[in-house]
Amino acid sequence: MTSTQKHLRVDPHMCEAHALCVEIAPEVFELDDDNDVATCDDNPPEAQMPLVRAAIGGCPRQAISMVETP
Repeated sequence: MTSTQKHLRVDPHMCEAHALCVEIAPEVFELDDDNDVATCDDNPPEAQMPLVRAAIGGCPRQAISMVETP
């Protein structure tokens, strides 16, 4: 049986840097140096997951997702 891990991802092609994710979970998300796309810790601490889920749901472009990797 192969185990998978979930990783947080911001799609840079969909992100328009509204920065709602940064406001919701500043310990996980930030804007890049040019302030034109959000970046994230791809493996945030479990304690941050409620805020991460809120950021995923609050993204106006639905650019944030949790992806499974083997």
